[in-house]
Amino acid sequence: MTRLAIFDCDGTLVDSGGTIYAALRETFRQRGLDVPAPRVARKVIGLSLVEAMAELLPDAGNGEHADLAEEYKRHFMALRAAGQVEEPLFEGILELLDALEDEGWLLAVATGKSDRGLKHCLDLHGIHARFVSLQTADRHPSKPHPSMVEQAMADAGASPQMTIVVGDTSYDMAMAVAANARGIGAGWGYHEADELLEAGAVAVADDPRDVLTLIREHVDG
Repeated sequence: MTRLAIFDCDGTLVDSGGTIYAALRETFRQRGLDVPAPRVARKVIGLSLVEAMAELLPDAGNGEHADLAEEYKRHFMALRAAGQVEEPLFEGILELLDALEDEGWLLAVATGKSDRGLKHCLDLHGIHARFVSLQTADRHPSKPHPSMVEQAMADAGASPQMTIVVGDTSYDMAMAVAANARGIGAGWGYHEADELLEAGAVAVADDPRDVLTLIREHVDG
């Protein structure tokens, strides 16, 4: 029976929060808007860009949210062109991917990144080919809608009962619940453990190397 592990990217596979905030800060400054505090900005990482802007500026119109999202993309691309994008893998991620594959799990990604952004990130770390399904904001509604998980399961031929979602935000955990899969919180990321559990996580790992143990307890067991 196929077993599928679906990973979020930002805050779960890679620590991209600093670069995301740098692009967001410049976007708001260019528009003459008050720059949100880092702790506030971190809470919207994982949402698709328009939805993230709507969370940060709830009183603005939909058109402004879309414009801000496009401007954010331009600033992020400028950072990439200048060699200033930092998206290091979290310590222990490679060991976790190795361990899951050794136990027969297929791997996938469900992220608020674009197709291009995700490919660049995974190629940089040489792990692109390890994932059988790559689902992004380019082709799906924003998390916590279950569309990305449902498509990844279809690609892999996996059932919800044999699928886990590993992510660092409440949006990831709510997405897993909506798809009838199980979520394991990435406690090393951008949301607090209590937020992950409240959103439906069956457990929260403090470190990537703890995830396999939790899978054995809450999924295989």
